[in-house]
Amino acid sequence: MQLKSRNNRDRDSLNAENRSSLRPSVFWRLVEDIPQPLNWVLIGISIGLPLILWWGVTTFGSIDAKFLPSPAAVAIAFQRLWSTGELQQDTIASLWRVGVGFFLSALFAIPIGIVMGSFRSIRALLEPLFGLMRYMPAPAFIPLLILYQGIDEAPKVMLIFIGTFFFNALMVMDTVKFVSKDLIEATYILGGNRLQTLLMVIFPHVIPGILDACRINLAAAWQLVIVAELIAATEGLGRRISVAGRFLRTDEIFVGIIVIGTIGLALDLLFQYLIRVFCKWSERN
Repeated sequence: MQLKSRNNRDRDSLNAENRSSLRPSVFWRLVEDIPQPLNWVLIGISIGLPLILWWGVTTFGSIDAKFLPSPAAVAIAFQRLWSTGELQQDTIASLWRVGVGFFLSALFAIPIGIVMGSFRSIRALLEPLFGLMRYMPAPAFIPLLILYQGIDEAPKVMLIFIGTFFFNALMVMDTVKFVSKDLIEATYILGGNRLQTLLMVIFPHVIPGILDACRINLAAAWQLVIVAELIAATEGLGRRISVAGRFLRTDEIFVGIIVIGTIGLALDLLFQYLIRVFCKWSERN
């Protein structure tokens, strides 16, 4: 009887929670978590509503398919490109360029950003230069990259590197600047030296901020790969979109855009997962 009564209470509690998750007051909470059922409902709406609108406009509206293909036409184009293997080749080529360019950017930007945030002298030396460089559009360097590195893979990777390096470094620097001084002073009081404070206190403290900066700036890398693949590329999602635009293959343009968006979303979720798993103590969870 006690077990049955406990089960009934648990079921009533769950039903009450589900009902409360639909209240307007729950939807408009300021800086608070929302119930999981409401979270999944909102995610479904954010994905499903644009698809329904797209289908409705192309089905019942008088829009030329050259300007806006239907979801079915895009799915057929996806299947066609997949069956020939072209889509896989383009995706792998773009992933390789973004991966190498962004990895090199993060590899150099993270330690430089930590040092800039930790030492005011280094910050005063490098921040004006980095602040100037980040406002220079990366595509403007394309003629110089072709002149210096030719038209192979190097200028494509370097364009992504240039377009993300300075933003990564400055965002990491800003993360380090907000490390509590009390935490650093406590480390010195307990006998820690400068190197131990840097490696064992500051760096672990800013790991969530570093992952967040990489997650945000990875979007810029995917935007730049479209431009990079205009440099005599023979494969890549950016090249696929460019060629499709030349021949008014709008369905293939949509395929390329949707594939890039899907990959970007997957990588974004991966970074969020890494923050939750390896930084459970962080306020970003």
